[in-house]
Amino acid sequence: MNPAQLSAAEAARLISAGQLKSEDLVRACLERIAERDGAIGAWTCVDAQQALRRARELDCAAGPRGVLHGIPVGVKDVIDTADLPTEYGSPIYRGHQPRADASCVSLARRAGAIILGKTATTEFASIHPAPTRNPLNPACTPGGSSSGSAAAVADFMVPLALGTQTAGSTIRPAAFCGVVSYKPSFNRINRAGLKFSAESLDTIGLFGRSVEDVALFAHAVSGQGMPAFAQPAPVRIGLHRTPHWLAAETAARGALEQAAQQLASAGAVVEDRELGPEVELLYQAQGVIMRYETARATVWETDSHRELLSPEFAKRMDEGMAISQDEYQSAQSLAEACRQRFAGQLAGIDVLLTLSALGEAPLGLNTTGDAMFNRIWTLLGAPCVHVPSGLGPRGLPLGVQVIGARGSDLATLRCAHWIESKLGMRGANPADNGARN
Repeated sequence: MNPAQLSAAEAARLISAGQLKSEDLVRACLERIAERDGAIGAWTCVDAQQALRRARELDCAAGPRGVLHGIPVGVKDVIDTADLPTEYGSPIYRGHQPRADASCVSLARRAGAIILGKTATTEFASIHPAPTRNPLNPACTPGGSSSGSAAAVADFMVPLALGTQTAGSTIRPAAFCGVVSYKPSFNRINRAGLKFSAESLDTIGLFGRSVEDVALFAHAVSGQGMPAFAQPAPVRIGLHRTPHWLAAETAARGALEQAAQQLASAGAVVEDRELGPEVELLYQAQGVIMRYETARATVWETDSHRELLSPEFAKRMDEGMAISQDEYQSAQSLAEACRQRFAGQLAGIDVLLTLSALGEAPLGLNTTGDAMFNRIWTLLGAPCVHVPSGLGPRGLPLGVQVIGARGSDLATLRCAHWIESKLGMRGANPADNGARN
């Protein structure tokens, strides 16, 4: 097999066993980028020579540097890197070179990862799309705001990538591109060196080709342990359709219910689970908090370089500045009250199973899709894992979202791994959808 098509966990095992050189893995990824990225646009910057030089150093090392020894990683371009430009998806920061790595980048390097380059983001990780295309159908969006990270992993350009999530920016692009992603509990991964969008929501997210991949990545950059993937007892699943169930495409609703039936047949205990009427209010509260905080986080850019902002971003910042402190605090109070109740609402089950997106990746590149089925989980600070489950009527990926109580990341990953094994899907292959492989 081409080394670029290995999962991160598989590659790490082969490198550890002396059966694969990091240089060969990095070179295969670089060849894939050279072949495909002109059409996909997943990367804003790649330093091939630096990556190959580091791979050779690691291949000659006396022992493993860490759990990601020799594994190439992509970094979303709102996360600072000391040796690569960080432009935040905005012409305001063209050529900007931070002095230091973000914490998550430094921790990845400490674990032996090789930073391959920077992946494309929407403008300030907000709504104005990046130039990235969906590798499974370049006429469709890859999702956002972590557009390049999801596309690069899906297209075998890199096995792991860092992203972020403020509303749905990790889970939704993974759903559209057919890969696995993990949004940890809030602040589980240190956020120093991240260009904030909304500081009480922004979370570092992870992309890979399997649940084991993102668990390994989280182990490296957060210090949390690896889950015990053996599942001796039946997984208890709450099937949650959300108040916006009918907004989803018919195929997406059917895929979720089919997944629940498959898991029940495999031994899971599945029951319907609702969360109460206050959940509906959380959708509005998340929007208030996100707009209020983002507008104030980027007030310098808005006041000093408004002409370089996209019209839609500038409009959203104006809307955010118009939100009063009282409205913002009211939204925060509601969010905190719901966070306190959330663990109790999951009593008797291990995880919720719900939609990751409204359906398949939308046609067109003028939008990154709707975060409807992600926003409240980000507001609650809960761990979320996207697991691919099949294909929709247009041949693009569908999947499910696995959600646990805040702080239950290891248990949530363990359940997601079991769910992944029973659904029998692996990260999508662009060749299966007519993309040139």
